[in-house]
Amino acid sequence: MPNHITLYQHGTLALLVPGLLKGTVSMGELLKHGDTGIGTGEGLDGELIILAGKPYHVHATGDITLASDSLTMPFANAHFARYAPLAELENVDEEELNRQIVSLSRASNTFFSIEVKGTFSNIQTRAAAKSTPPYKTLTETAENQSVFTRDQITGTLLGYYSPQVFNGAAVGGFHHHFISNDHQFGGHVLGFHLVKGDVSYQLFDTFEQHLPVSDKDYMQHDFSNDDIQGSIQKSE
Repeated sequence: MPNHITLYQHGTLALLVPGLLKGTVSMGELLKHGDTGIGTGEGLDGELIILAGKPYHVHATGDITLASDSLTMPFANAHFARYAPLAELENVDEEELNRQIVSLSRASNTFFSIEVKGTFSNIQTRAAAKSTPPYKTLTETAENQSVFTRDQITGTLLGYYSPQVFNGAAVGGFHHHFISNDHQFGGHVLGFHLVKGDVSYQLFDTFEQHLPVSDKDYMQHDFSNDDIQGSIQKSE
């Protein structure tokens, strides 16, 4: 039976900060750990959102394709979905949505995932263009990104919440990706207004952190001089 109480994560947000962007897990391997998730490709190649076992790859061009099993990633989350209804919300912006979800779930000290299906307005997403070695820092690489907007669209917001104490390993707080119902628009979410949507959530009592120990650059890197908190906040 699928494990519904474990959140699997390959890599850390911290390793992206100095530009450790080599793909160290394949999509085929990641999908062994979940049918739902988010991530980014090697070289910060766009944004990934996995729903019902299908990995959608949002490119910097705005195009969305299905990722192959051979696509590699430096960072990704995955879990086996078993969401429970939380609330029906309408006319809230991202900040208020996040606040209400934390309040209703009463789960600020553990990891959980949310899925919001509905109609969104003034939604803004982004996807970075793939970079090549030698990789630049996260902040520098993220500058070469495309930003997409839609006045109104229906789709699915997939997000993960991590307790603040884990900021650096993950994004402390919420990390949202989005894909429209027609699979023509998506990416890492920068902001939105929820017109009306059904909010579901899934709690995890186990956080499984997998590190790329076979990557020499990662194993030899000294993170002590990296501005991890500042870089994550700026890039998110």
